[in-house]
Amino acid sequence: MIDQLESAFNFHQQALGLRQARHQVLAANIANADTPNYKARDIDFASELKKAVDGSQAQQQNGGLALARTSDRHLAGEGPAWQGAGSADLLYRIPDQPSLDGNTVDMDRERTQFADNAVRYQAALTMMNHRIQGLKNAMQPE
Repeated sequence: MIDQLESAFNFHQQALGLRQARHQVLAANIANADTPNYKARDIDFASELKKAVDGSQAQQQNGGLALARTSDRHLAGEGPAWQGAGSADLLYRIPDQPSLDGNTVDMDRERTQFADNAVRYQAALTMMNHRIQGLKNAMQPE
């Protein structure tokens, strides 16, 4: 039963984690808008979500993320199924207009992407809350 609940929420968990990671990347872009030679970065959300969901399904089948041991004296262990935002591939943005100082941050684009990501994060949270409420209602006796 718990495995079915975990698999039902896996997609939402992965999506929220990637949205949060993308929010941090976009915030860093906005914060460095005046930094010379700063290159704007972003995450390709669709491909990263597909990789995260596929990877976590494979890890669930294999029993989790196995840790590499460099010595026989190290403890064997497994990490969580979610690898975290550090594993997401960050891409460089191609600027529409090059700047003289080498900075590729376009504030209009960054603000738009930041607001869009925030709205989508909130929508994902709302959908997940509704799904949890629906499951709670289904489990309660009348």
